[in-house]
Parts: sequence; C-alpha cells; structure tokens
Amino acid sequence: MKLSLVLSTHAAQFQAVAFKGDFETNVAKIAAWGYDGVELAIRDPRLIDADDLLRVVTAHGLTVPAIGTGQAWGEEGLSFTDPDPAVRTAAIERTLAHIPFAARAGAVIIIGLLRGIVKPGVSQAQAMDWLVGALRDCCAEARPHGVRLALEPINRYETTLINNIGQGLDLIERVGAENLGLLPDTFHMNIEEPHIEDSIRACGDRLFHFHVADSNRWYPGAGHLDFASILRALYETGYRGYLSGEFLPLPDAEIAARQSIACLRRLQAGGVNG
Repeated sequence: MKLSLVLSTHAAQFQAVAFKGDFETNVAKIAAWGYDGVELAIRDPRLIDADDLLRVVTAHGLTVPAIGTGQAWGEEGLSFTDPDPAVRTAAIERTLAHIPFAARAGAVIIIGLLRGIVKPGVSQAQAMDWLVGALRDCCAEARPHGVRLALEPINRYETTLINNIGQGLDLIERVGAENLGLLPDTFHMNIEEPHIEDSIRACGDRLFHFHVADSNRWYPGAGHLDFASILRALYETGYRGYLSGEFLPLPDAEIAARQSIACLRRLQAGGVNG
C-alpha cells in the first residue's frame, strides 16, 4: 500500500488541500509521518523550480505520483469548456506545460475542475465536444513523453461534466487515447456512485490514480465509508498505485494527515494491501 498526501507548491483557495506554505518543511513532515509520496498541486509550472522540487522530494525519500491542475481553474478560471476560445486555449496550454515535469517525476497529470462547468449560453453537448477535443490534444502531446492523464469524476454540485465512473469510461471511449484514465475519489463516489466497489471494479486498467477522503471530506476513518471493502475492490482491479489523501484540514492539517495514515496502515496490517 503506497500512500501520498496532496501538497500545494503555493498558497491556494481550495480547502481540501491540507498542506500549503513552506514546501520543504511540509515535505519533511509528510515523510516523517510515514507517507511514500506527495501529490503536488501546481497552478502554473512557470512558478516552480522543478530541479529544486525534485531535490527536496527525493532527499526525503518520497516520490511524486501525480500533479494536480485544479488551481488553474480555482485561481485563474481556466477551463477546457469556457465559452471564450482564448480561455480554452490557455487551459490546454497550461496542461501541456505540465508534461516536462510529469515526465521527469513519473507523475500522472490530473484533470479535475480544469475541465470546467457548463456556463450560461453553452449546451451540455457543446461543452462535451470541447472537453473531448481538449483531452485529445493533451493526450496526443503527452503520449510521446510517456505521460498519462487521469480525469477525476466530480460530484454534480461542482460540475455537470463527468460526475461518475460510467460517464468517465464513456468519455475515455470517445477520446480514444490509451494514456487517458480515471481518478476515482471516494468523497465524490459516495455522492454519485450507487455502489462504490462495483464502480471501482468497472474501471479496470483505466484506473490511473486514487483519492481518499471520507464521506464528510475529512480524513479516512472520520466518516462512514467502509475503506476495507473499498480498498479490496480497488486492489482486485490490479491497481498498485498510490492512495492519495485529499481531504479537509480538520480538525487541523497535521491531525488529519496523522489520522489518515494511521487508519490506512491499520487496514494494511489487517490484510488489506496492494
């Protein structure tokens, strides 16, 4: 069982990124708590020193399994489905800018709310066409570098574009790119999936990354989700990647991080492992 925690390289508004601020201090803490990696939330690759980030991460024995792109939406409003073609182009260009670092780190590029929402005056069909086109472009550019993209189904209260695993698999079929997969998130799945375990199994080898948070978006163990059952289903697919904690910093970030890894390591000790 490989565990990572979401860490932002810069200040951000998104509350479910528990760790922000002094990067090296946070990496040291995360390593000391026993995590294996850090999922880096990077708004703009031009704002980071890739060499320095990798130096810090590897010096603490960690890896970077994934790169989160959501801050480009949350901080700048970039998306693949904006009515303004200049915004759509900027969102694609921002995604492509992550490819060099992703290739170096061996990380997947996450497409969360960077996909956008259906804005007034835009039909659902038009937004889906723009989304498909953007993903085809990004996957085509990423493929020669060995980089994969993972789209995260997000609940209906945040977007109407791909809320569940079934819709995500249909989108993958439509895009037609082997390097496009899914990132199931247990918080969103609790809202959208009739049966979480069956939906996970349906992903098969298109399951590229995995987010853990409990039903209340607190750390695993703080809500009502049955993580033992969920993780057994996950490992039945053959998934051997990271479980990445993306949860609210409640009651505070450090307690949440410690409680999460304690819960998941208990499950591992009890025989739930991949």
